[in-house]
Amino acid sequence: MFVSAVLLAILVSRIDFENAMPKDRHLGTVLFFAAAVLTATIGIVLSAWRWRRVIQAFGPTVSMSELTNHYFAGQFLGNVLPSTIGGDVLRVSRSAPSIGSSETAFAAVALERLSGFLVLPLLCFIGFAMDPSLLDTSSAWIALAISIGTLVVLTGILFLAGHPRVAGRFRDHENWMRFLGAVHVGIGRLRSNPRAAIGVLVAAFVYQSSVIITVGFVVLTLGVDLSVAALVAFIPVVAMAQVIPLSLSGLGVREGMLVILLHPLGVSNGKAIAIGLLWYLVMLLVSLLGAPSFAIGARGRSVRQARTP
Repeated sequence: MFVSAVLLAILVSRIDFENAMPKDRHLGTVLFFAAAVLTATIGIVLSAWRWRRVIQAFGPTVSMSELTNHYFAGQFLGNVLPSTIGGDVLRVSRSAPSIGSSETAFAAVALERLSGFLVLPLLCFIGFAMDPSLLDTSSAWIALAISIGTLVVLTGILFLAGHPRVAGRFRDHENWMRFLGAVHVGIGRLRSNPRAAIGVLVAAFVYQSSVIITVGFVVLTLGVDLSVAALVAFIPVVAMAQVIPLSLSGLGVREGMLVILLHPLGVSNGKAIAIGLLWYLVMLLVSLLGAPSFAIGARGRSVRQARTP
C-alpha cells in the first residue's frame, strides 16, 4: 500500500490533467469503455479455462462454472489485499475439495500462473515482429530485457521444480515442502502429455491476448494513438511487471511502466498514467462481480464447519 501511494503521488504530480482525458467525449467513448469491461469479464472466464486445463493434466475434472466462480471470488479478494496473492490462496483453498488434494490445488494454481510468464514474453516478441520499427524506440531494450529476463527466470524455476533431486525429493514429505513436490508432479504430467501442455499454453495465449484487447479498448476510450503492434509489444511487459508483490494490485508500478514504455511513442505522461488507472478501474469493476461468489463461498464454508461434529 505504501509503495503504491508513493509511486502514484510521484506520477500524479507530473500529470497534465487538461490533456490526460479526451477532449471530444461522445457515445463511442462510452462504448469503448463498456467493451473494455466486457472483454475483461470474458478474460476472467478464459483464466478459469486455463486453470481447468492445468487441473485436467493432474487427472481431476472440475466444472467450468465452479472454477469461474472461484476465479471471480479470487479477483475480488485480490483487489482488496496487496498484489494478487490473496486471490490465489483463496482459489487454492476453495478448489481443493473438488480436486481432492490441497497439494494438487496449489500446484495447479502455481503452474497456471507460470504458463502466463511463458506466453507474455512471446507476445512481446510477436509485437516487435509485427512492427520492427518499434525496435528503434528508446524503450524497446527495456521491454526486451524484461521479457528475456522473465524467460531466463522461468526456465530456472521450471528446471528446479522439474528436477527429481530438487523439488522431486519433496513429493512424499509431510510438511509444507510437499507442495513443491506437487508442482514437480504437475510438471512431470505435462512433460509426459504434450497435448495437455499445448492445451494449457493455447489457453494462456488466448487469455493474455484478451488482456491486450482490453487495454486496447481503454486506449480507444482515452483517444490515445497507439498501433496494435505497440500494444502487443508493450502491454505484456507491463503485465509482467505489475505482478511483483510490492504494491496494491500493481498500482503505481503499472502506471510507471506505461510512462516508461509509451512516452518514446509520443504518448504523454498524463495519457500513459490515465491508461493505467482506467485499466485498473476496469479490472476493479469486473472484480466486483466476484463479491457474491466470495461471500457465498465464505458463508458456505462456515456452515460446513458448524455442521462438522
